[in-house]
Amino acid sequence: MHEHAYALTPVEPARPLGELELSAGALSQAAADQLAALTARAAGAPAAMIHLATAGALRYAGGVGLPAQFDRQRYAPARSTLAGWVIANDHPLIVTDAELDHRVPPDAPVRAAGIRAYAGFPIRDPEGETVGVCAVLDRRPRPWTAAELTAVDEGAQACMAFVCERRAREDADRQHRFLDALLESLRTGVAACDADGRLVFTNEAVRRLCGGCGADGLAATGPLRRALAGERLRGLELTVSRPGERARVLSADAEPITDRDGTRTGAVIAVHDVTERRRAERFREAELGVAGVLAGAQSAAEAGPELLRVLAEPLDWPHAELWLVDAESGVLVPAATWTAPGSPVRIRVPRLLRRGHGLAGTAWRSGERVWVHGVGAEGSLVSADAVEGPPPGTALAVPIASGGRTLAVLTGFAGAAEDPADALVVLLSGIAAHIGQFLERRRAEDLAVALARSKDEYLALVGHELRTPLTSISACVELLRDGDPDLVPELVAAMDRNAETLRHIIDELLDLAALDSGHAEVAADPVDLTGLVAGAVHTVSAAAAEAGVTIEAALAPDVTVPGDAARLAQVVIHLLDNAIRHSPDGGRVTVALTSPAAASVELTVADAGLGIPEDERDRLFTRFYRSTRTRDRGIRGAGLGLALSRAVIDRHHGTIRLVPQPAGTRFVVRLPAHADSDAAQPVQRVTSTATSPPRSSKCG
Repeated sequence: MHEHAYALTPVEPARPLGELELSAGALSQAAADQLAALTARAAGAPAAMIHLATAGALRYAGGVGLPAQFDRQRYAPARSTLAGWVIANDHPLIVTDAELDHRVPPDAPVRAAGIRAYAGFPIRDPEGETVGVCAVLDRRPRPWTAAELTAVDEGAQACMAFVCERRAREDADRQHRFLDALLESLRTGVAACDADGRLVFTNEAVRRLCGGCGADGLAATGPLRRALAGERLRGLELTVSRPGERARVLSADAEPITDRDGTRTGAVIAVHDVTERRRAERFREAELGVAGVLAGAQSAAEAGPELLRVLAEPLDWPHAELWLVDAESGVLVPAATWTAPGSPVRIRVPRLLRRGHGLAGTAWRSGERVWVHGVGAEGSLVSADAVEGPPPGTALAVPIASGGRTLAVLTGFAGAAEDPADALVVLLSGIAAHIGQFLERRRAEDLAVALARSKDEYLALVGHELRTPLTSISACVELLRDGDPDLVPELVAAMDRNAETLRHIIDELLDLAALDSGHAEVAADPVDLTGLVAGAVHTVSAAAAEAGVTIEAALAPDVTVPGDAARLAQVVIHLLDNAIRHSPDGGRVTVALTSPAAASVELTVADAGLGIPEDERDRLFTRFYRSTRTRDRGIRGAGLGLALSRAVIDRHHGTIRLVPQPAGTRFVVRLPAHADSDAAQPVQRVTSTATSPPRSSKCG
């Protein structure tokens, strides 16, 4: 059947329809042709025609037996069409002879086609609105019987089913387009599958969120499959990983799609990105966990393991470490380590780290956060030898500082690649500050406890060191009053010795106070440390000989340091004097001057004497402290020498520390080397041997 198009103009009296255009395609052509054929057969007519009206247009749907003239006259004014009359008047039109019926215009297409009889009935929708015309035609004049007209009316009513189907299809298509546009505009990802689990819909959001994993994963093994099996899922979290990107966390709701009889026809899922929300929650959990651990801990060693756990678990770190700065030895020592149970990642932790070495040492030296990607790669701060199992994606170190000093370093290893995002940086900075405050608070509390514990002892020591010479001086004064002239020289000598002792104690106290306050002047001239140490050995050689002690010195030549020669000599002489006084008769004191690194020199003074009890070593450099062994042996001294030595070495940007050993004491002084210092030559050995009898105890 060919397409026909007519321009229609309403016949008076008419209801305005606007410009109507007939065209094919509003109804299935085959179905409309069959329905027209049935109508023609039922009405006994040789031809039938069906038109449908929608949105101001009258469209040809189908027909049978139509004359060829309709093809030749494709357009006609609306006033001359009989279908237009039916539509405009919303009433059937029955014409027995078009030549005699005044309602048929002279220029009507039916006249040109030789049509004499016409019967057209309006096609109505369920609401009673006229939406088309079903008509039969005949080339002969004929009266239409009631049965024939009923058949045409029934044909028009049958067309109503096609109209409803078409409207439903148009409505469904319109709703489908609307739904597609709506779902595509959502930030929430939506996907649906059919009864066989095949994806039938995904919107832009779900494609973007699923990325490289593909939305197919949602249907293949994920929540869509479970929903298709009948589950209703709410708040199910999924982790989506894409190569080279941080894993994302999605929250999913899924449920089955069922028809009226309960048969599952598919499933639908809605997902949205909760990565940042979950990340913020984990950060908050870590922050609260750290605060809780530190609130109840008494020391870093006690808090360390649990602190690392509550920090690392929410951040999904398989391994974490806490390093403490040992300022005396100039190294980092591990206070605690933590590895996630069952984690394949294993990090070997060294016994100590020097400043600038490894991940934690680098953060200590720079005072800045350090991020390492490619853990275990060549040149990485974390070498491949330190990693067992799959290497972590990221390693990071955060210095923990307080008052401008780095107290500790926190290191963590993330399984996936981590970027130094603002939120993570803020979290770690806050936790580092919290730990730093804890360490400072514990240090202050420890110092307060130590001060309270030693206050009486401190006062007793000060009182004893000052009272003893004062008592001796007072006794001498009383004896002088008695007027025995034979005792005057001896009493004056005793008073002079005790006054000198008092003056020495006062001078050391004033010197120590000046160094601590920064008021003491400390030069920064090139100092020949080799010559200075050799001179100090010579200075104390007489005292060593009197005490029956041998001094052996191995000194690297031409060692130069920037500093104050007089102050450094003061330290060396004190260390030597201390070693001599604590060595047994016939003992030996060893002195070594080396350059273990290009930028530093090291002086070691060791003896095989009394040694320091382990529980007293942490108090060794406090003022007026004298060990129990020193007091028991009656070795004289004010307990200020080591405190004064540390103050001098600190002003030279060096360190002095006691190195524990089975017997005796070993002090190590480390100083920055002068640029011109050269310790690569062989060491010079100097030996001072005892030649005098063993020392004896003397009074006052």
